[in-house]
Amino acid sequence: MEIRDFQLHRPRSLAEACALGARLGEAARYCAGGTELIVDFRARRDGADHLISLREVPGLATIAVQDDDLRIGAMVSIAEIAESPLVAARFPALGLAARLMAGAQIRAQATIGGNFCRAVSCADTPPTCIAGEARLAMASAEGERQLAAEDFFTGPRQTVLRPGEIVTAILLPAQPVGSGADYQRFTLRAGQALAVAAVAARLVLVRGVITEARLCLGAVAPTPLLVPAAAAILERKRPSEALFAEAAAAAAAAARPICDLRGSDEYRRDLVRVLARRALAMAAARAQEAGR
Repeated sequence: MEIRDFQLHRPRSLAEACALGARLGEAARYCAGGTELIVDFRARRDGADHLISLREVPGLATIAVQDDDLRIGAMVSIAEIAESPLVAARFPALGLAARLMAGAQIRAQATIGGNFCRAVSCADTPPTCIAGEARLAMASAEGERQLAAEDFFTGPRQTVLRPGEIVTAILLPAQPVGSGADYQRFTLRAGQALAVAAVAARLVLVRGVITEARLCLGAVAPTPLLVPAAAAILERKRPSEALFAEAAAAAAAAARPICDLRGSDEYRRDLVRVLARRALAMAAARAQEAGR
C-alpha cells in the first residue's frame, strides 16, 4: 500500500519543534526513528496530516553523564545504547535489553525516545529503565519538566505528553553501591519477535540483605507494570530461591495479560513466574559481585 500524502516539517531547534507541535496539535506526529510510525502511516492506521522530524534538532542524540545522571538523549538509537561503554558501566541491564530488541536494522533506526513514546507494553527498554528508577525529561513551549518513568504511561499507546511536548532524554540515576539488575524476555521465535512476557529486576544488597528491590513487567499489562508487592516480599531479606519464587508469584498475580494468538492469559502469568525468578537470581548475583 502506498503511503498517503502528508506534510513533512524539519525543525532545527527544540523551541521550533515544540512550537510546531503545539500549533498543529492532533494533526501532527513527532517522528524519531520512524520504525513504527511510518508503518502506521503506510497502513493508514494514523490519520495525521503533518510529520515533524526531530532528526535535525540538536542535543537529542548524545549519551553523557550529567549531574550524576546517565543522560540518554531521546534520539539515541537502540544500537548505540547496546554498544555504549557508558551504558555498560553505569547500568548494563539497559544495554542487555537493547541487544535483545528486534533485528540489527531496526536497532540501528529505532530510538529510545520512540520506544517510550509509542507506548506499547511489549517495548523492551521501558521496563529496564523503570527498574533502574529512570526519569523522563520533557520540553514544551511552557518549559521543561521531569517525571518518573513509571508515571509516563497512561494506557495502551497513551502517555502524559501534552500537544507540543517532546521527550528530550531518559535520565538514569547513579545506581547504589551493591546493586545489580537484569532483563528477561520470552518470544515465540528468536530475533525480531515481540515479547510475550518480560521482566526487569533491580536489587540492592547490603551485607547480604536486600535493602531495595524493584520489579517491572512488560507485555503482560496495558502498560509497563511496577510491582510493589514483589518488592515488599523481597526487602529486608536474604536472597534465596524460595524468596524469589514467592516474589515471582506476587508478580504473576499482579499481571493483567491479554489472551491472543501469542499466548493465553494463564500462559503469560506462568511465563512471568519463570522470568521473574530468573531475573531476580541474575540481579542478586550481579549485586553480590558489585558489592565485593
